[in-house]
Amino acid sequence: MTDSSGIRIKVCGLTRPEDVTAIAEAGADYAGFVFYEPSPRNIGLDVAAELTRLVPDGIEKVALTVNAPDALFEGLLDVARIDLIQCHGNEGPQRLEELRDMFGLPVMKAITIASEADLEALPDYLESADQLLIDAKGSAADALPGGNGESFDWSLLEGVEWDMPWMLAGGLTPDNVGEAIRVTGAKQVDVSSGVESARGIKDAGLIRAFCDAARAAG
Repeated sequence: MTDSSGIRIKVCGLTRPEDVTAIAEAGADYAGFVFYEPSPRNIGLDVAAELTRLVPDGIEKVALTVNAPDALFEGLLDVARIDLIQCHGNEGPQRLEELRDMFGLPVMKAITIASEADLEALPDYLESADQLLIDAKGSAADALPGGNGESFDWSLLEGVEWDMPWMLAGGLTPDNVGEAIRVTGAKQVDVSSGVESARGIKDAGLIRAFCDAARAAG
């Protein structure tokens, strides 16, 4: 579903049928579902089965997990068709390779950063991951791995290139996604809390505004 702007958009943390409708109507490319109990966007397998069936063809279905055991993936894939596994914990390259081998799905590894030193971890994943997601490192002690509404210094990514697709995340909103794309050169962006009217509740108008702003910047 990539449009002429070349920007691909992921909306993460969908929890309701109307969220799926909203991202489809706005032209998003990825539908993200969270399987991590501490998150306000966590969904169970029964909800995952329902929502993934509603996702139109052409939108990739992403399962966000955090240090998840094999049993979670086995249960999920028994009831839902997933296109991409997102690992948002401290999974190492070996774990990513295990997941690809066991389940035959591509894997996206999230790297959280706050300074240039945090980018040093990225080369370790260039062989084991199929995509990278660059997110902000939460500043609070109880911060979630993602979806905290925090951004990082986008200039850290100026001129950086990797030989695989990568996605920009971390505090993106309809108001700042255009500037984030211009600074980083990102061709893919990921939003969660930035399109919510309340914590964990997606807003169709904000989703539309985000997608429009991202495509305009591209």
